[in-house]
Amino acid sequence: MVQLATLQTRALVGLQAPLVVVEVHISNGLPAFSMVGLPEKAVRESKERVRSALLNSGFKFPNRRITVNLAPAEFPKQGSRFDLAIALGVLIATQQLRCETICDYEFIGELTLSGHLQPVYGALSTALATTKLARSLVLPKENAEIASLVVDACILPANHLLEVCQHLTEQKALTIFKAEQVIDKPSGQENKLDLADVQGHAHAKRVLEIAAAGQHNLLMVGPPGSGKTMLAQCLPSILPDLSSIQACEVLSIYALRQKLTNRQKEVPFRQPHHSSSMQALVGGGSPPQPGEISLAHHGVLFLDELGEFTRNALEALREPMEQREINIARCGYHTTFPCNFQLIAAMNPCACGYSNSSQPCRCGIAALRRYQQKLSGPLINRFDLQVDVPIPDLKKLRMASVLSHESSQIVKQRVVEARQRQEKRQKILNVALNNRMLKKMIQLTDTGESFIDHSVQKLNISPRRYYKMLKVARTIADLDDCTQINQQHLSEALGLQPIWHEF
Repeated sequence: MVQLATLQTRALVGLQAPLVVVEVHISNGLPAFSMVGLPEKAVRESKERVRSALLNSGFKFPNRRITVNLAPAEFPKQGSRFDLAIALGVLIATQQLRCETICDYEFIGELTLSGHLQPVYGALSTALATTKLARSLVLPKENAEIASLVVDACILPANHLLEVCQHLTEQKALTIFKAEQVIDKPSGQENKLDLADVQGHAHAKRVLEIAAAGQHNLLMVGPPGSGKTMLAQCLPSILPDLSSIQACEVLSIYALRQKLTNRQKEVPFRQPHHSSSMQALVGGGSPPQPGEISLAHHGVLFLDELGEFTRNALEALREPMEQREINIARCGYHTTFPCNFQLIAAMNPCACGYSNSSQPCRCGIAALRRYQQKLSGPLINRFDLQVDVPIPDLKKLRMASVLSHESSQIVKQRVVEARQRQEKRQKILNVALNNRMLKKMIQLTDTGESFIDHSVQKLNISPRRYYKMLKVARTIADLDDCTQINQQHLSEALGLQPIWHEF
């Protein structure tokens, strides 16, 4: 009599779905249901769900000693995703179910007491890992739509434990879920802000276009009501659409925070409140969960009222902005989340908001310095661009309202073309160029070279700021479809450099 059954399933550690082998052994002795392999509380509770699901599905539950091992035991197992594999293991070990090809499948899913399958988190990551091994993935029907985003994945959705058993015994095969069955839902593009809705601010729009073309971090400074937030909210409308691979990465991150039942190909735009904690921004918890910087992966992280965020929260952004990933270590857990985001920030020039504007400032010198000292120089140095957004004159605003403005679609086309030139030339965007690659890709004209040498010497520009300025100039040249960087490109890039101590 076969007393041992072995099946494959997947755990979820961050965005990774490591393989877990479920071993079910039936032996003589006092009736017991033991589970080993570092199971968390939700996993240990699965024995009661499995027992009821088997009985309510017409199977017999063995009145013997049952031992379930979740291998490897080197990391904790969490969640209810192992229910289906454990139930099938009990059936195979007791010979109530025979399947010679069980090694060709992987199983995830939570069981109800009646035997129905409930959706679980991490279906996309699981489908990606399963496809690499050319195995079929059996999962709840509600997870099939997201899992089908993986190219060449063999997804077998089921509603009930009995459907899975009928498929394994070749009584009634499960239907492979095809990607063509997915119906994209309205994305809400019609409700998005358009650059044509922003009256005036021609210079700020130009800087926004440069930021979008090279994925440069942008800081906007201006008094309250000048239009900084509106400009930032227009940025997604001029960014290129996500590729299939990028959309899968974004969905994998969002699936850790909420259940997704439809495709999401929009560029992520996250706008956390200024009272957000450091953990909310960069991630954390036990087990680690992605923060706002990871939820903005391949998209935009907009920090409005930058000066009101806590200093610890802002300083925690420095390393992820450079490394494009965040490592979170907790007791028993070590997880890496991607965070290739574009940071857009807006702030007032002072506490009252009217320094260097037409309205009188109520802040004294001491108050102004305290406000500016909330942001450290190294943090401001991470921004590639800074633009002042003043309150537009009412007469000019009325004149601008009757003039035609470029729509986001027109600007987006220029941004897409500029990014295509970067991808063709160096395979990556300008913001990701390291110093060695930058020296190979930068071609300065004679006048441009003399201009930059004079500017660096006169303004005492740091090496980091120098290379950031060259990246911005390279992006401006790409927008103009110029192979070489001339003095005009360098002059515009120099005028957009952040000056953190002179807000």
